[in-house]
Amino acid sequence: MRIDLVTLFGRAVDNGLLSVAVHDLREHGLGRHRTVDDYPYGGGAGMVLRPEPLFAAIEPLRDDGAHVILLDPAGERLTDPLARELAGLPRLALVCGRYEGIDERARGLADREVSIGDYVLTGGELPALVLLDVVARLVPGVIEAASHEEDSFAAGLLEYPQYTRPEEFRGMGVPQVLLSGHHGEVARWRRREALRRTLERRPDLLRDAPLSEEDRGSLELLHAERHEGSVTNE
Repeated sequence: MRIDLVTLFGRAVDNGLLSVAVHDLREHGLGRHRTVDDYPYGGGAGMVLRPEPLFAAIEPLRDDGAHVILLDPAGERLTDPLARELAGLPRLALVCGRYEGIDERARGLADREVSIGDYVLTGGELPALVLLDVVARLVPGVIEAASHEEDSFAAGLLEYPQYTRPEEFRGMGVPQVLLSGHHGEVARWRRREALRRTLERRPDLLRDAPLSEEDRGSLELLHAERHEGSVTNE
């Protein structure tokens, strides 16, 4: 997989399975000072990236078959399903906005716009690195498939709790089921704890999560446990 990064800052890295090339937008700047921005028409604070350098930098990437993504607060939210979709593409070009944004006429160069959250950063470099990391780990061979198949959000739920050595630490032990060697019981415990954690922290995810009848039964028990706990606390 190849990822092209259009940014004012950065350096190229190539590790074999994933090729990352960084393109300095200022190389396409105008005039002796390689200007890439200008004041917005209509007035207002800040500067806007001009269309000429953006077109000069992005069009060759599109012509080479890159799927162009503009990192922008107004884009669709980056999610696990979106990351998995993008990981299946052979080439991405990530365009990092800066200052007050890009000239609107250059938005047509993007195949899609992506946001990493409802907040504004000084530029698109950090969102691009977040997207790059999220997508790169899903590329076959970068990490073991099993490592991300049970990640939070991969199955619509948050991930179950994890434990490692020592077996006891400061009076806190590891759940006995994880020491039992009984794979079926371990799998059931992990699923139940994933449901519990999702219910407690991100109940909104349960609306769209693919739940089995056993999952629904577990959730009813977990709801009952929470209700009993709240009554006891009162």
